[in-house]
Amino acid sequence: MTLYYSLVFLLLVAEMTLFMLLIIPLPFTIRRKMFTFISESPLVAKLQYGMKITFIFILILFIDSVNRVYRVQIELAESNKQQGYASSRFYNPSAVLGHERMEVQARKFYSQRNMYLCGFTLFLSLILNRTYTMILDVLRLEEKVKKYEGDPKATGKQADKLANAGNAGEIGKLKNQLAEKDRDIETLKKQAAGLSREYSELSDKYGATNPDVTPKKDR
Repeated sequence: MTLYYSLVFLLLVAEMTLFMLLIIPLPFTIRRKMFTFISESPLVAKLQYGMKITFIFILILFIDSVNRVYRVQIELAESNKQQGYASSRFYNPSAVLGHERMEVQARKFYSQRNMYLCGFTLFLSLILNRTYTMILDVLRLEEKVKKYEGDPKATGKQADKLANAGNAGEIGKLKNQLAEKDRDIETLKKQAAGLSREYSELSDKYGATNPDVTPKKDR
């Protein structure tokens, strides 16, 4: 197995582990904190962005493996035709075509393995996304039921965070964007303050050199 297919296999194992963590029955409080952390963590947002790029490469590998399986199937069919033709010539074709046929069978096995590996990895990624959304909806419904029952814990900060939680890392990504906007605003304020200070200095110098001239005010 080549390096990139080994990485795909490790990703498949990680997805299986994450899926087991999602479906393990946990107390409501622990599960709510876990999903709130996933929604708010900037690290999860960056990881999710990297995983999207990774799944694009896995999709390319999947298409390539399907193409290889198709070509091997054609070669295997041609090999069977040659074997049948050799049998009609009254000599044993196994000595002539046996090694070639084994090589084609081996390539067929590796191509099918790579196709199933990439296919299951892509399919499980869709299952994980859907499972995360369904569990999040269930948690919100449980939170609403607790609120209707008058549970005081259902009106705290954790409940508000869970209600605003979206996709994995979405809140963290929005917080990063908001922080960037705040930094841009602070930079603009500093620039405006510098321009105002320079304007005041120039006005003072101009007033000192020309005391009889007063600056006109805009009406």
